[in-house]
Amino acid sequence: MARFRFAAPSSSEITPEHVYLRRRELLGSAVAFAPALLLGCDRGTSAAPAAAAPVPASPFGKVLRSPYRTDEALTELEDVTAYNNYYEFGTEKDDPARQSKQFVAKPWHVDIAGEAEVTGRFSFEDLVKPHAPEERIYRLRCVEAWSMVIPWIGFGLGDLLARFKPTSKAKYVAFTTLHDPDRMPGQRRGVLNWPYREGLRIDEAMNPLSMLAIGLYGRELPNQNGAPLRLVVPWKYGYKSIKGIVRIEFVEEQPPTAWNDSAPNEYGFYSNVNPEVKHPRWSQKSERRISQASGIFGSRIATLPFNGYGKDVAALYAGMDLRRFH
Repeated sequence: MARFRFAAPSSSEITPEHVYLRRRELLGSAVAFAPALLLGCDRGTSAAPAAAAPVPASPFGKVLRSPYRTDEALTELEDVTAYNNYYEFGTEKDDPARQSKQFVAKPWHVDIAGEAEVTGRFSFEDLVKPHAPEERIYRLRCVEAWSMVIPWIGFGLGDLLARFKPTSKAKYVAFTTLHDPDRMPGQRRGVLNWPYREGLRIDEAMNPLSMLAIGLYGRELPNQNGAPLRLVVPWKYGYKSIKGIVRIEFVEEQPPTAWNDSAPNEYGFYSNVNPEVKHPRWSQKSERRISQASGIFGSRIATLPFNGYGKDVAALYAGMDLRRFH
């Protein structure tokens, strides 16, 4: 296979080499003093709390090393920031990096609405400041049968939602992306019914694995990866992890979601990674890990149910027909 070349990121976008060398050293030595941090028995992640240790200095100040992580090899920074699905900036994988260069993600506000005691408009800083940032190494599995392993910086979604005191009527959480065709040229095309919308059941949203990401690889979240605020739900296909969030609403009924609305026969509301549910146009039984070392893709590997996080989330779907509720 011919080697695929991505456009090189600017020097300001790359974590300093000495930080990365030290970081990998810490990851390797962590097994010796905190086995619970690095779990590999099913290539999954344990939601059991463990002692956190600080990671090297970052734009966020002190960042905790989260117990929610995998020990798999990381996808290269160049690939994470150059091979993206973000249709607001174009449908080709290299469009988001090219088309979002002039996008200014701050100031930023998020509207909190619906069935909660505390609602209103909050600045990005108001939302983020009360939460200690942590690094979580999660796999991201895309419905096109490719995957990455990314060191996200962020905090638990449930921790944020609890601040707004959702009422007993809040059965789901709905998310909406910024709609601004002037700054997001992909929205000038009718590829989807804009703005992009996603949703989770409230118990999914409160699960300890669900997170809001504000950075990756020790730096602020790049525009093409969803700056300044995106969702990361590691047991679901990547399109559930909505980017550029400007609205979070607690609702009683299942909310409409962008891809389910566009192609319900291909994209379900739940979108749990399930190798037994075939996409109408391709199999989901295996995936290719994005890797510079092996050309554009690494070797093909088996796809795991719930993306390998089954022991932490399978109970959420007990008794459900996961072929019907895909």
